[in-house]
Amino acid sequence: MNVETVKQQFAQYYQMFDADRSQLGSFFSEESQLNFESGDVIVGREAIIAKFTSLPFQKVDHIITTIDVQTTGDSGILVVVNGQLKTDEDKPMGFTETFILRQKPDGSLFIANDVFRISLHNF
Repeated sequence: MNVETVKQQFAQYYQMFDADRSQLGSFFSEESQLNFESGDVIVGREAIIAKFTSLPFQKVDHIITTIDVQTTGDSGILVVVNGQLKTDEDKPMGFTETFILRQKPDGSLFIANDVFRISLHNF
């Protein structure tokens, strides 16, 4: 899969997250792992979607600044996304999200690892 295709898919991921995060299940598998603003690891598609839908905000808007994509030595794909996140009526906050993608037996990709952090410092 080429870099531009991966970037387009992540633009769609964030559009879906902003519109209805309960619909993100197809991006994950039962072995997927998520760290979302904590050291706790959430494992599995259903648990990850439960985490996303339990977030306290109603409105969310991701403003993507960069999406960097690299292949890994073990046939994975590393994706690092930087941007701003605006929830409800709050001020925008910087964020970084890092993904590792893996291939399913049918050749499609899924998010194996997802680490999300709000940027606490503006430089």
